[in-house]
Amino acid sequence: MKISTKGRYGLTIMIELARKHGEGPTSLKAIAQTHDLSEHYLEQLIAPLRNAGLVKSIRGAYGGYLLGREPEQITSGDIIRVLEGPISPVEGIEDEEPAKRELWIRIRDAVKNVLDNTTLQDLANYSDDGNTDSYMFYI
Repeated sequence: MKISTKGRYGLTIMIELARKHGEGPTSLKAIAQTHDLSEHYLEQLIAPLRNAGLVKSIRGAYGGYLLGREPEQITSGDIIRVLEGPISPVEGIEDEEPAKRELWIRIRDAVKNVLDNTTLQDLANYSDDGNTDSYMFYI
């Protein structure tokens, strides 16, 4: 499974909203400028996140976006599934011979486990301070 820019930039949006949680709405323009991304592309990504209830939009001059739930209640798996679809290393697992099917299932389950056990709060709090004892992601 390869995560496209949809998933990567969608995570970027959501991590920024988690970092600003409780401070009021954040504009996509601010996120785009901070990360040197296309605001237009972020606008395309925010719609499915909003439709899934992961973000709320606030209209007006001081509007923008807020998380739809608390950062510790949204997992990276929630975001990736909305933007990328089901998590699967290959298509047609059921058609594979049993040994290969078992391998693909184990890979899928390991990836799902990491994504479903990593919250936005975890990602927002992560800092790369050179300390190898920091939060680790295991696959």
